[in-house]
Amino acid sequence: VIVEDLTPESIQTMIGLIEDSGAEAVAISFLFSFLNTAHEEMVLEALKKMKNPPYISASFRVLPEFREYERASTVVVNAYVGQVMSQYLGELEGPLGKGLRIMQSSGGSITARLASEQPVRTILSGPAGGVVGAFYVATQAGYPDIITVDMGGTSTDVSLCPGVIKETTSANVGGYPIGVPMIDIHTVGAGGGSIARVDTGGALVVGPESAGADPGPACYGTGDQLTVTDANLHLGRLLADRFLGGRITLDRGRVDGLMQKLASQIDADANQTALGINRVVNANMERAIRTISLERGYDPRLFTLVPFGGAGPMHACELAQELGIPRVLVPARPGILSALGVAIADIVTDHSRTVMLRGTDLDRARVDEEFQGMEGDARVQMADEGLPADKMIVRRFLDVRYVGQSFELTVEYPNRPARTELIKVIGDAFYKAHLRRFGYADRNEQVEVVNLRLKMGVAMEKPQVERQSAGRPDPSAALIGEAEVVFQQGPLMSPLYQRDDLVCGSRISGPALVIQMDATTVVPPGWGGAVDPFGNLLLEPK
Repeated sequence: VIVEDLTPESIQTMIGLIEDSGAEAVAISFLFSFLNTAHEEMVLEALKKMKNPPYISASFRVLPEFREYERASTVVVNAYVGQVMSQYLGELEGPLGKGLRIMQSSGGSITARLASEQPVRTILSGPAGGVVGAFYVATQAGYPDIITVDMGGTSTDVSLCPGVIKETTSANVGGYPIGVPMIDIHTVGAGGGSIARVDTGGALVVGPESAGADPGPACYGTGDQLTVTDANLHLGRLLADRFLGGRITLDRGRVDGLMQKLASQIDADANQTALGINRVVNANMERAIRTISLERGYDPRLFTLVPFGGAGPMHACELAQELGIPRVLVPARPGILSALGVAIADIVTDHSRTVMLRGTDLDRARVDEEFQGMEGDARVQMADEGLPADKMIVRRFLDVRYVGQSFELTVEYPNRPARTELIKVIGDAFYKAHLRRFGYADRNEQVEVVNLRLKMGVAMEKPQVERQSAGRPDPSAALIGEAEVVFQQGPLMSPLYQRDDLVCGSRISGPALVIQMDATTVVPPGWGGAVDPFGNLLLEPK
């Protein structure tokens, strides 16, 4: 029911204001567009007829759900990045062709055209690729329950996968709520470029400010602020002449001088200060892992830690030690694992609809009818992309809450016979999810279904890594020298191994460094492990 009509005069007045402002992008978000799209469609068509139409983003197309603030925030972010993204993707699609696909934050890929229309779906696509790659590698190795740690130059992204890749529709990016599906990733300002300093209270602080790539860490020779990378170089955990496969020589002398200067501010020696920098940045990452595990009802001791990114493997064993995680699985190419995830991502399209059903209104026939409409739209979209109907896989989900609750939990739509009482089956799934997440569940409280969610995908063929036969456990063929590396126990002479020369079954014991072009793995004293049949380095406390 439309309470008040939207008049052509009011639309023209609005267009005049937009033209006068010189706006390059416009976001349309009406209060009840999730129930009736008519007014948003009227405004959309009027804006398209402008002499120089701006980039237009309408909420009924981007996020047709209730909660006006989150919906408006999502569509505003979509409009903000849309003009640049659509232009960039248009230029990219020209030489690459219509088959170009773009990674989504949800872990699947979409066409470049859809990414141009809804770029908000790609806002965390890089970190999502890392989780997809890590889950694929770890599952192949027999460890589907993982915690991923993607440590790069400016930040660390962590995610928990309890046998599946978990998603959220309540992410917050840069302080803005984003309501489209995303892999559940928690980000902290802790990376190789995070700057170390002493605050006004005399405490050693690391991050969230980052030196970035320019000027970069002090060891690059241009910046003069110490970073986590500099601390690892000072401790001998990075080798000055082997950084990036020897393509870059790091300035160890410059770092040692700056470290001594910082140490004098906290009345410590240089080694203690560098170790302190690592302890602080590790503590930041530990808190992030506790947030996605313990605070959500998961025991990290039941998971495997999968580090990647250029800096992840340097800190992984110490992180696992502090959190009680029993093993660390370092992928064969940790520095480019996110690229692998993007390359193998399935084709996925997400659809949602607000229904607000409870009690006797929660009828299976009605819910199925709503889902069938959503599925029809999804099949048309995928058919337009030339995808075969027999390869399309459909999954249905419900956003459920207690009546009056201000947030929902997503559960899978039960595939049960029609005679089963739907409300009871949904309630049981919700109570179980609520108990895990919050530690309690009241089975006497009524629940309601807020949104229906449909995910349709086409699985992409994945590369199959051939299992290697076990070779000699002696790693001496990969030994390239030794160096003094500083740990909590003090400076220790540590063997250096070339990762590419380790074979299946090669066993190493800490202290040691495993060096490769895209990352360095630090194996502390008390840790050891071997290369598995898939080329991963599996490390455990001795």
